[in-house]
Amino acid sequence: MRKLVAVALLPLLSLTGCTVGPKYNRPTFQPPATFYTEDQARQISIADYGWWDLFKDPVLQTLIHEALKNNYDLQLALARVEQERALAGVSRSLYFPQVGYDGNISGQQSPTLPNHTYYGYSISTVWEIDLFGRIRKLNEAQRAVYFSSEEAKRDVRLLIMSEVAQGYFQLRAVDAQLEISHRTVKSFQDTLEIFQHRMEGGYSSGLETSRAQAALSNVAATIPDLERQVVAEENALDLLLGRNPGSIPRGAALADQYDPPDVPAGLPASLLERRPDLREAEQNLISANANVGVAKANFFPTISLSGVFGGLSPQLSELTAAGKAWSLAGDLAGPIFTGGRLKGQYNAALAQRDQARITFEKAVTQAFGEVSTSLSAHQQLAKAYREQMSSVEAYRESVRLSSIRYDSGLSSYLEIIDAQIQMYPAESATVNYDLGRKLALVQLYRALGGGWNLNDSQWTSTSGTSGATQSPTP
Repeated sequence: MRKLVAVALLPLLSLTGCTVGPKYNRPTFQPPATFYTEDQARQISIADYGWWDLFKDPVLQTLIHEALKNNYDLQLALARVEQERALAGVSRSLYFPQVGYDGNISGQQSPTLPNHTYYGYSISTVWEIDLFGRIRKLNEAQRAVYFSSEEAKRDVRLLIMSEVAQGYFQLRAVDAQLEISHRTVKSFQDTLEIFQHRMEGGYSSGLETSRAQAALSNVAATIPDLERQVVAEENALDLLLGRNPGSIPRGAALADQYDPPDVPAGLPASLLERRPDLREAEQNLISANANVGVAKANFFPTISLSGVFGGLSPQLSELTAAGKAWSLAGDLAGPIFTGGRLKGQYNAALAQRDQARITFEKAVTQAFGEVSTSLSAHQQLAKAYREQMSSVEAYRESVRLSSIRYDSGLSSYLEIIDAQIQMYPAESATVNYDLGRKLALVQLYRALGGGWNLNDSQWTSTSGTSGATQSPTP
């Protein structure tokens, strides 16, 4: 019997190398020679730096470490990786025989026959021979889903790091705006007191006092809203850190945060290897392509081997010594008529693969644009910041000269107030431009897939560069 089954299945076993379904080929892209707004592409990129090389504030580094440990979205991503890893193991188990067991006790009682008790057991096995590659394609699809979850985890980690940095910079910007408002209010308060004393002595008019009061109240009205923004920014950071609402420690002022003058973007073609979201999209495409093979394999028959070994005995002690029996069979099963179900599943798999390909291509094109936008923003906002700083210096000089003219009796104090009123929004705009260029740096680092060459332990190392590969100094 064994020889007959082996001879019958030998031709089928020899065909197990035949696999239906398409092989994966990466879509062809034509990346630009340089990123838009960049004059010349260079091999080096700030994406090669560890994140601690760009965000040097020790307080900010501590916050990022805390977020990488406790952030809820990152914990969800880690749990999904474990889920997909387990499901990949489930798919891999289909390569092996599935073995089970069964045991039973039965009794018989009759008025004319003696009572009997029977003990039985059986061990069964089923093994699908992957003749047309259905199991291989299922494994390929699930393995790609697992790899996709790994890339999604890396993308979430990069996103969390960038959101903490952006939130911290925004908080320090509000702090700077608040400091400017308090300083300006103090200046206008001193002016108002001067006018009030002069008016009491008959040396100034109500016009000057009213003008000073209006200037004071106009700036003082911004303080409560700025304090509201401080609370909102701190709460947003707390959520990223996975902690209850509370105050956030401060480090260096916004103007003192590190901002490298040179931010090379690297070669556009390397973006596919650096950005985790692009690698995630490609793994989704690989999975969809493998599912086309699964759908195609469903048109063909499945070949499986099944076997049973067992025993039956009226005596438990003799169960393994008597009454043993076994069977071995080869099974062939396949579709004949399914009412278009298999064809519909195949066409749906093709459409899903097309969707995954389009999503991948769109993500790549969008990535080039994100890098160019962030690169341009960092360059142009740096120029705007320098111009705005010149404007503030000019207004400060205007206040100084107006004070000299007033002390010399050449002008009224209203000239000083006008200069101070114009200086306040100029200082505020300087903070906004400074914040904008620092946010653009964070966005550029993320758009380039920053820290792509760091492993998991290097990302979360409490000592920053501990165990990390040496990064170029930006």
